[in-house]
Amino acid sequence: MTDTNIARRSLTLLGLGDMGTALARTWLAAGHSLTVWNRTAAKAEALAGAGALVAASPAEAVAANDLVVVCLLDDASIGSALDGTGLDGKDLVNLTTGTPDEGRARAVWAEARGARFVDAGIMATPAMIGAPEAGGYVLYSGSRALFDTHRAVLEIPAPARFVGEDPGHAALHDVALLSGMYGMFAGISHAFALIEGEDIAPKDLAPLLSQWLGAMGFFVGNAAERLTSGDFTTGVVSNLAMQVAATGTLLRTAAEQGVSTELINPYFELMRRRLAADRAAHADEDTAGAITLLRR
Repeated sequence: MTDTNIARRSLTLLGLGDMGTALARTWLAAGHSLTVWNRTAAKAEALAGAGALVAASPAEAVAANDLVVVCLLDDASIGSALDGTGLDGKDLVNLTTGTPDEGRARAVWAEARGARFVDAGIMATPAMIGAPEAGGYVLYSGSRALFDTHRAVLEIPAPARFVGEDPGHAALHDVALLSGMYGMFAGISHAFALIEGEDIAPKDLAPLLSQWLGAMGFFVGNAAERLTSGDFTTGVVSNLAMQVAATGTLLRTAAEQGVSTELINPYFELMRRRLAADRAAHADEDTAGAITLLRR
């Protein structure tokens, strides 16, 4: 994904786990001058042959460049590496996975030390870095000025999407998207468990399951519109009362197949609670109404 029109820049990268190493290699392959540091020095030395400059300490790495990218284990690791390091005038990009509140607190921490700050959420695996066709991208939030200044460099490993000046919003988007992913994984896992032991090959169910999940993708936009408008009843095709009644068949089938319902029953229980709260008001709703019960 190298763009020969992008001016060659110098930057620092702290952290060379699988993701950090993938990031480093894409920047080096694009011809950028990269200073690296890693707590385990051998990982940094392995990149020296690819042209990386290896710093002996975080302080030395930070001092080398104005743009400093951090991709460490967790938020505590950032403090451990950078506390006492001179950050005045630096642009700090945090690619470490964290929570929204950690991103906000780290922004205050960085700004108090004279640095501009953006937090990020990497929506990609290491194998997707440097491979735009794979569909990965990175979410950024915080200082818009920092993001605009360095966008061309940040987009070399993966496309960049700025999601707001609240430093917590990149992590919030990250976790929201991953939560949706894991919910989908739960349903897929239950589906495959149902056919285990039957004369149905998983590879035969797979294309049907993929096609069906794709067809049901309309629920994402539908739920967003209903949550925005507060209207859960207009244009409903399969109402809540019908869906709750239908769950009985799914649960009985699981019992017949000897499959636990622990992955799907929590959502069914949420729908039952919404209906039981006021059947007259909620029976004709779309199931998106159940989402409102999740806020504590």
